[in-house]
Amino acid sequence: MSPNKVWRRAALGLGGNLGDPRGAMAEALTALNRRQDCRITAVSRLYRTPPWGKTDQDWFFNACAEVETTLDPETLLETCLEIERRMKRVRKERWGPRTIDIDVLTFEGARSTSDTLELPHPRMTERGFVLMPLADFAADLEVQGRTVREWLADADVQGIEVADDSATWWRSHD
Repeated sequence: MSPNKVWRRAALGLGGNLGDPRGAMAEALTALNRRQDCRITAVSRLYRTPPWGKTDQDWFFNACAEVETTLDPETLLETCLEIERRMKRVRKERWGPRTIDIDVLTFEGARSTSDTLELPHPRMTERGFVLMPLADFAADLEVQGRTVREWLADADVQGIEVADDSATWWRSHD
């Protein structure tokens, strides 16, 4: 890697409710961390969350992570989507069941609205299952003029529970 590459922080949201979502999220984070152009610098606790949007399905496991990367936002998104594809993610219905989901929530210094990526993530401030784990390590991160902590204070977090209190849950998964 060339020495003039700039490392920037991005926040990712991860979730799933099919198969072994905890294992899938751990595998995805490990895959990102093994890359030369990405390094995981913070991970939230693991949360168990009620389904959102489409409510007639199993509960989800959710987490957030901070990654430092030399990739641009679009390439980071494509990298995450490729990890999802390798892990057999199938997109059948919006907000439906999934083995793994990786969203780029924020990207340092970037605001974007394109066909493939909107930054910050357009619905992250409405979702307790994103804000609660993100607040574990980025409560003071400003998103659309307010901190994650402030957005979280107004979010619906009913039913969300901590499934693993350790930020290293992803490293200890078998």
